Amino acid sequence: MDSQIALEFEKSKSGDKEERYEAFHTILNITDQKVDWAYEVWDQLLEDLTHKDNHQRSRAAQYLANLAKSDPEMRIMKDFSKLWQVTKDEKFVTARHSLQSIWKVGIAGQPQKEMVMEAMTDRFKNGIDEKNYTLIRNDILQNMRNLYNHYHDETIKQTALDLIETVEGPKYKKKYTAIWK
Repeated sequence: MDSQIALEFEKSKSGDKEERYEAFHTILNITDQKVDWAYEVWDQLLEDLTHKDNHQRSRAAQYLANLAKSDPEMRIMKDFSKLWQVTKDEKFVTARHSLQSIWKVGIAGQPQKEMVMEAMTDRFKNGIDEKNYTLIRNDILQNMRNLYNHYHDETIKQTALDLIETVEGPKYKKKYTAIWK
């Protein structure tokens, strides 16, 4: 990793609010493509998933989701449960930002896609007791749409449509169906 990227990681933790925000976006933009330095930050990001600062947890989750495509050793397969925990964070904004980026793990490869789809499907079906579950469901369906747009895999679309069919009440069924139009 070059020193500029290392500096961006440092700024994303310790700069002022504007510096942190700019560094965060710089890192996300850089990690939208494969990078060869993912393992230089991997363990620290895993540690940061349980950081006392919810912003650190959120950033770490989003960075790891982006770095999954730069993970030839497929570490994400064993570390996914730690990342998934942040999607259930006590701070809803942290949980939501983490959940909204989780689909990026699924574009790293077939096993990762299957793992992400399984976790999201289970949460859609069994998460109705969660606070804000309608927003969570919306995010899950949007994640599935993002995966579908990447893979053009009809089984992803069918899974999403099958989940929508289980929704009681026309308001949310209509809202969720709109994601797939």
